[in-house]
Amino acid sequence: MSSVVESGTVRMADRVKELKSRGIDVISFSIGEPDFPTPQHIVDEGISALRAGFTKYTPSAGIPELREAIAEKLRSENGIDAKPSEIIVTPTKHAIFMAVLALVDRGSEVIMPDPAWVSYEPMVRISEGVPVPVRADEETSFRLTPELVAEKINDRTRLIILNSPCNPTGAVMKKEDVAGICELAVDYDLLVISDEIYEKIIYDAANHSPASFEGMRDRVITVNGFSKTYSMTGWRLGYLHADAGLLGGIQKIQTHSITCATSFAQKAGVAALKGPKMPVEKMVAEFRKRRDFVVRRIREIEGLSVVEPKGAFYAFPRYAFEMDSEKMGTYLLDEAHVGVTPGSSFGKFGENHFRISYATDMQSLEKGLDAVEKALGKLG
Repeated sequence: MSSVVESGTVRMADRVKELKSRGIDVISFSIGEPDFPTPQHIVDEGISALRAGFTKYTPSAGIPELREAIAEKLRSENGIDAKPSEIIVTPTKHAIFMAVLALVDRGSEVIMPDPAWVSYEPMVRISEGVPVPVRADEETSFRLTPELVAEKINDRTRLIILNSPCNPTGAVMKKEDVAGICELAVDYDLLVISDEIYEKIIYDAANHSPASFEGMRDRVITVNGFSKTYSMTGWRLGYLHADAGLLGGIQKIQTHSITCATSFAQKAGVAALKGPKMPVEKMVAEFRKRRDFVVRRIREIEGLSVVEPKGAFYAFPRYAFEMDSEKMGTYLLDEAHVGVTPGSSFGKFGENHFRISYATDMQSLEKGLDAVEKALGKLG
């Protein structure tokens, strides 16, 4: 555990909360959750389940009606030939953690993008695997490409982790990127974890699920959930799909850890998948407006540049000042009273960047970026 660092996103969020508790007006761009309420029909279903006394243990893999709804969603929207028996309902973060624990042996190498979500590397280290970061930068619009992945494959490689749209960069992999990496997985007999939690928050691209590609069904663990799409972060509800041959070990961990996902949240999950799509569409349209504003505004600030994100709700600007990203994050918090997440929190190749979450209202985005521009202007 000494090799595992705490979450940089959580650490910055805690600092913002601490300053706010002292009465300091801080604008936070550090939180990775939608600022919209959970749609009312989903909330109503959760409340109905509680009132009906649906508060006991469920089957470990999830209630049948939710697993059936997830399988249907994967078949119709993702092109994955999914069966309800191949679904495990569990918090999304836990799904990734269980998959890594079940599939990674001591010394096994796990390829992942860098920069990437803060928890992939710690999960691999806790599993006694070896993280192998693959640099994704402005040259490829932060996409993980087959050429970059191929350079890192050797006889110790076990697993590739993909995340599209990507946290923190908002990069979305092209179809040819996914197809090429799938070919590598087949050629070198590798497994893939595909983290598709931001799947519905895409602006100028499309999602391509690796499990839908030829020869990949028994190689991919597809992970998704309700937190981002339906603004259900506090419900802690997600799922994974895998071929039966991969599922056994993961299911063992589920039974020996959380046993099952929260009962009434599962009922709400059914309502989310089967209910109206309009709340999601409205949320994504608003995120697109904010994305356009944030990109335009960042490019107006001297010393900053940014690749336009194609999905999620993050921007990952590069700055041209002689200061590491931890110090930059501290400087912007102290000087501008704006909370951003240091780029190095997402890997060594995230240095000289910081992450902005635009999952906040437009007024805060305008005020916060004005304050960032003023603070950076003092650095010359």
